Amino acid sequence: MGVSSTLIEPSQRDAHYGDNVAQYLVDLHDNKATFDFCGGMMFQLCLSKKLREHLLNVAEGEGGEQPIIFDSSKPMMSQLDGYARDAKADNARVFHGRELRKVPNAEGGMGFVLQLSYANGNDPEGWTKEEIQTYDGWGHDSGRTWRTADRYESEGFENFKSTYGPKAFGLNHRFYLHLDSSNRMWLSAEDGCEGTPSKAPQNLFSRLLG
Repeated sequence: MGVSSTLIEPSQRDAHYGDNVAQYLVDLHDNKATFDFCGGMMFQLCLSKKLREHLLNVAEGEGGEQPIIFDSSKPMMSQLDGYARDAKADNARVFHGRELRKVPNAEGGMGFVLQLSYANGNDPEGWTKEEIQTYDGWGHDSGRTWRTADRYESEGFENFKSTYGPKAFGLNHRFYLHLDSSNRMWLSAEDGCEGTPSKAPQNLFSRLLG
């Protein structure tokens, strides 16, 4: 069964979720929704267990700030008020995340996962100390440090291989949410690469065949 149109189509999204962005993000995760990044790269959205729990509490009014979806006048993270080139995130305006590749059975059929984790709260699946200290996500990917599964586990993400597979590797980014002129929501990395919720093709050939 495909992902519900309430997760993808803007008017249905707004009618169903209103201002409850936290519940929307949880439902995207729970339904293994995919985001179309960079014109055809399908990434499954995965929340860390701790971030999902936090967002559920926010959704149910038990504390915490609702995530912010910025309007279409903020298509780049550098346009946000108070922006600085650092590793800070607050789980509402800005999130810690990773693009992960070679993940077995990732929804979308391409082995890609976009993981968001909980910042500032000792999330066992969150950014490692080394990722925070060396973060430079405003730069081009080619000049940044990609981490292997072995490196993630050596730095403290102890269940990386069991969660994403022994061949998976990744790169950490800060992310935020914004709308476009068509009211579509985009999950945008600090370097400008971004994706919007989209139905994944049934297989890799369906995109080629239209």
